[in-house]
Amino acid sequence: MTPSAGTVLVVDDDAAVREALDGLLRSVGFQVRLFGSVTEFLAAEPPPSPACLVLDVRLPGRSGLDLQDELAARGRPLPVVFVTGHGDIPMSVRAMKAGAVEFLTKPFREQDLLDAIQVGLERDASHAAQQAGLADLRARYAALSQREREVFIQVTAGRLNKQIAGDLGLSEVTVKVHRSQLMRKMQAASLPELVRMADRLGLRAAGP
Repeated sequence: MTPSAGTVLVVDDDAAVREALDGLLRSVGFQVRLFGSVTEFLAAEPPPSPACLVLDVRLPGRSGLDLQDELAARGRPLPVVFVTGHGDIPMSVRAMKAGAVEFLTKPFREQDLLDAIQVGLERDASHAAQQAGLADLRARYAALSQREREVFIQVTAGRLNKQIAGDLGLSEVTVKVHRSQLMRKMQAASLPELVRMADRLGLRAAGP
């Protein structure tokens, strides 16, 4: 991934710091958006992926740690690189446990910041790809008929065609047809692959 492939969002209440970071990040090709507070950041349009958040810990009103928690609760856990001139061990532990990429204390080396941002962008790109894949998988599942979905659950629970036929009141031949159809629609090349799809969709039933 090249720097120009990502957006860096800087949240810091110090205008001089924002300007300095803006200059540094743009000099290596990043797209940059600047914010002076958590409230200002949350009022803005969500960033495109991949993105990484460079976030001061101590901010007027809600803190950087509060913003990290808020983003996680909203289901958009942006990778965060914390920068602070007033950090302590409890803060850094809380930030890292919540998934922060790095916790840098001012003054920090510019290269350390750039390296951490690159890790964050790669992490966000990977997350976006996973989410896109899951959305595609859900669309394939939605295209199944109700009966195919019932067979899907039974098959991925490890039940045999004969058992499924008995459970659903179908002939074994009909179960085989539904099984073939759902495999085709789900684009699954094998039963283990179909089982992995069921796991990702959260659809696994209890085994026999």
